Amino acid sequence: MKALILWFNTTGSPPNFERFAARWTPIWFTLAFLCLVIGTVGGLFLVPADSKQGEIFRIIYIHVPAAWMSLFVFIAMAVQAFIALVWRIKISELLTIASAHIGLIFTAITLITGSIWGKPTWGTWWTWDPRLTSELVLLFIYLGIIGLYNAIEDRRSAARAAAFLVLIGVINVPIVHFSVTWWNTLHQGETIRLVGESKMASELMWPLIVMTLATKFWFLGSVLKRTRAMNLEHEAGKDWARKLAGADQ
Repeated sequence: MKALILWFNTTGSPPNFERFAARWTPIWFTLAFLCLVIGTVGGLFLVPADSKQGEIFRIIYIHVPAAWMSLFVFIAMAVQAFIALVWRIKISELLTIASAHIGLIFTAITLITGSIWGKPTWGTWWTWDPRLTSELVLLFIYLGIIGLYNAIEDRRSAARAAAFLVLIGVINVPIVHFSVTWWNTLHQGETIRLVGESKMASELMWPLIVMTLATKFWFLGSVLKRTRAMNLEHEAGKDWARKLAGADQ
């Protein structure tokens, strides 16, 4: 545990984080691209059509990984926000804000693909179902965090205010996840489990697993890239950042 804390504190130094992000960002993006290609080909062309929904079910390979990531990113944000508020680690503040933009994209994809899927299966683009409504609330929370951060001029104060909002907003994550269990909803219950028995046919599962890995790798690459850019912007006056800029030129 002490070794982990020491590693985190060391990596949390702005110049050390720059080196860490520069090394790992292309690796995560490469893995994401490979998984995306394999998952897309498998989901569109290799697995058979669903016996009940036909070809429209293939949108599951975009919708479900995006939905999982919309919650996963917020949990990751909450962890970083807690670290930022307790230990005042600057990189954690930047990771929190960088993650918010990525989580916003995943949540928007979830709502858009859900509407596209809902039209032929439910007969409507939108309904005020508990799962859909709580996911929409999640979108607004992401927007609120980004808006609050941009509304405050002092970057450190803005990051801390946004971190507080993240810790308040995280209460919506279990609401989204358990909404199909707690309420009578039009949205189907939990049928897909990456761990344990799933109600989805096994021959249809593997592209979903690959696409889930693709979204995870893409998030890691994206959050490192965004945080790296923010870090260099904030540290522009420091010697190490000027040296790096001179080396790049």
